[in-house]
Amino acid sequence: MRHITSLEEAQLSRPSVVTIGAFDGVHRGHQYLIRQLLAYARAEQLIPVVLTFHPHPEMVLHGFRPGYYLTLPDVKARLLAELGVELVVSHPFNDQVRHMRASDFVGSLLEHLRMSSLWVGADFAMGYQREGNVAFLRNQSKLRQFNLRVVDLMDAGGERISSSRIREALAAGDVTEAGRLLGRPFTVEGEVVRGIGRGRTIGIPTANLEISHEQAIPARGVYAGRAEFERQPQPAVVNIGLRPTFDGTGALTVEAHLLDFSGDLYGRSMRLSFTDRLRDEQKFDGIEALVGQIHRDIEHARVLLGVRRSEA
Repeated sequence: MRHITSLEEAQLSRPSVVTIGAFDGVHRGHQYLIRQLLAYARAEQLIPVVLTFHPHPEMVLHGFRPGYYLTLPDVKARLLAELGVELVVSHPFNDQVRHMRASDFVGSLLEHLRMSSLWVGADFAMGYQREGNVAFLRNQSKLRQFNLRVVDLMDAGGERISSSRIREALAAGDVTEAGRLLGRPFTVEGEVVRGIGRGRTIGIPTANLEISHEQAIPARGVYAGRAEFERQPQPAVVNIGLRPTFDGTGALTVEAHLLDFSGDLYGRSMRLSFTDRLRDEQKFDGIEALVGQIHRDIEHARVLLGVRRSEA
């Protein structure tokens, strides 16, 4: 799989089938669409291409919103590659692209991607003032001799899936529903950085993740999940919050206690997946009460994750 950051970088050896969209999260609806596109690509001997944009058009048209993206470009490309997509284009969305006429954009697709077939959603529109809607593209397909297919982001069971539904589930802390819609646990990735070190002083060390301010995260609370680094998955309890028992001020933190693990993780890249919400963020009367609740959280997570207590 190739991941490029502009249409102009593409140099294809044969014609392609292209689908265009945000594909944020690469959720079950996206997966169902991609599998159909891949089957078509194999049958017609075409290169399967996903064209997406970064930043998301919403960020340019309506202003930056922190914590918006379910998947940042590299993660999105990796997920699409795992499905079998051969080329992912994360084209920049800026004022030049925003004001590009739809016919000119179609010309770019034909020139740079050797587009033979275009797959879009029923409400899709491209180009200046969204002039390139389905009716426009049907006319273009006849004039410029490419196939147009209108598809819907529904999974094999007929459920309509959307990235906005997943964002709503995360905002409510419902990581189980988010995972159901995604078809896999919701994940975030970041580098392990040094924190204040309070976890270690109370006997429950945590790995603090530095996560992009663009990345969506679940609501404040405590979660069961898994931490993965260097392809080693470890069961974990993850806290997202402001540490209200201590001072409750400062930036939001994402910190994971890895069950039955000891070692230095600073500077490593880590992926956290969320499977279950254990409880809301709470302020306790003191450290002893907090430690007692964390130990109960750990035991609850063991049950949910099917992890036995280490005998070591």
